[in-house]
Amino acid sequence: MMTPPIPAWQLYGESSPFPDILHMERIRDRAAGLDWRIAAHRHAHLAQIFLLTDGHAAIRLDGQSNQPPLPLMLFIPPNIVHGFTFSAGTEGWVLTLPVESHPMLFAPTSEIAPLATVPVLGTPSPGALNLVTSLHSAWRGNAPLRRTHLQGLLVQMVCMLLQDHAADSAPVPPAQTRLLRFSELIARHHAQHWSLDRYAAEMGMSPRNLGRLCRAQAGMSAHALIENHLMREAARLLAYTRMTAQAIAYQLGYQDPSYFNRRFRKVMGLSPGAYRQRLEG
Repeated sequence: MMTPPIPAWQLYGESSPFPDILHMERIRDRAAGLDWRIAAHRHAHLAQIFLLTDGHAAIRLDGQSNQPPLPLMLFIPPNIVHGFTFSAGTEGWVLTLPVESHPMLFAPTSEIAPLATVPVLGTPSPGALNLVTSLHSAWRGNAPLRRTHLQGLLVQMVCMLLQDHAADSAPVPPAQTRLLRFSELIARHHAQHWSLDRYAAEMGMSPRNLGRLCRAQAGMSAHALIENHLMREAARLLAYTRMTAQAIAYQLGYQDPSYFNRRFRKVMGLSPGAYRQRLEG
């Protein structure tokens, strides 16, 4: 019997891409409804930061179990298989970040990127909870420069957690570096609809080896990674602009808006119009 694949979730089983650069929720808001247990899963395009302040947590990271004392800060990069069992009433926050919205943190050329490829557990600094509170206030608001404000606070938080590990951090695995390079190329050339052969040639790889890399590191094919990126771009345009679905299709390089609509429905589970209506509802 084949072992079922580990699910790759957008956000604890939700299939819709992020329309924002950040999502925040309290541990109890999500875990209490799941009997305080989060099954093993991974996020292909999302990183997460946990601040656990009170209670107890059994944490599984790529098959390794930990029961660290609280309070705790935890950083989980994309594609790391993770799951949790919390004691009832555990308090804390989880912040979820779409990596493409935060190049200062996750772009291959970022100073932080080499440190953000493996999970990090650490004791929160005295200002961590105040920083999370400020983030939540800015996230819920609509003040001028909201996006830049959020990005600055997030960089501060990630630096707070990772800088103690900078001196003795392990080198980035070559496969992870190549996947980051592929993601960067997709972000630059998605609207040109490069072929897989062209992406592979740009990376100095064969298409077969690029496909193997993506399946091993991200749990999906190279074609799926490219299309998912396009649909996340479409979701952001639907959320933040008044462009029609047809105009979005053309902007993303689709010559046939009907084909774009079918692919969006296939990936997202609903049409572009229904996706926008759900956001506005």
